[in-house]
Amino acid sequence: MGVLKDRSFQFALTIVSLSKCLVEEKKEYVMSKQLLRSGTSIGANIREAQNAQSRADFIHKLSISQKECDETLYWLELLSQSKYIKEEEFNVAFKDANELLKMLRSAIITSKSNNVVREDEVEYNTNN
Repeated sequence: MGVLKDRSFQFALTIVSLSKCLVEEKKEYVMSKQLLRSGTSIGANIREAQNAQSRADFIHKLSISQKECDETLYWLELLSQSKYIKEEEFNVAFKDANELLKMLRSAIITSKSNNVVREDEVEYNTNN
């Protein structure tokens, strides 16, 4: 969980910065709030998964992170297509979110197939 936890935290910082820029420079309040909520929720749910009461609870928390990550991709696409964020900002955040999504999917699949989940047993495949 260390890699996933660290990457999701760094991603959340990127989203906070992007959201702040949207509000301060573009005066965009609605989509930026949605982006902030979903983009920071990814890491928060990963943290919650670390304290899961069972394997099912662990998988459930990671599944919530996965859904929040996919929602974040939606808001990034919408903000990009509506010209609120620059192409470079979009490309960086979108790439990071996609990598997180792949890591989450991999961790969920591994967790479902194993009785015990440890960091060294989870394979992250970000090439798909």
